[in-house]
Amino acid sequence: MTPNPWAAGDAGGPPPRRKKPRLWRDKFREAFRGTKRGIRGHSSFYIHFFFAALVVAVAGVLQVSWVEWCLLLGCIGFVFTAELFNSAIETLFHGLDEESKKRIHGCLDIAAGAVLMASLTTAAVGSIIFIRQFAKLWG
Repeated sequence: MTPNPWAAGDAGGPPPRRKKPRLWRDKFREAFRGTKRGIRGHSSFYIHFFFAALVVAVAGVLQVSWVEWCLLLGCIGFVFTAELFNSAIETLFHGLDEESKKRIHGCLDIAAGAVLMASLTTAAVGSIIFIRQFAKLWG
């Protein structure tokens, strides 16, 4: 009797079919859809957008250097990313049963703390850049 080439580790059937790899355009579509879902319905994004627009406007008026632009935009992205992770955790949390919610309620606090830390760090970086720019104007 010849050995079955398909019997290497499973019930003797053919090997499982490989999933067709997703196209990049599909990955980007899903990422944009996720961003839209993360932003909608979370009022804290409006606050972050307001301050981000304010920072961009002030940076434009003060004509900050390209390195300072990179720092400011990186910090804005940092806050938005933290907020999206927080939104994802909130979405998962709201889909749980009451018993599970009681066990992992601290996750929401940790995610909110991450947004707070990102916001405070961004405020510190922005303050350093803008105080320096204002000092140049007045000095």
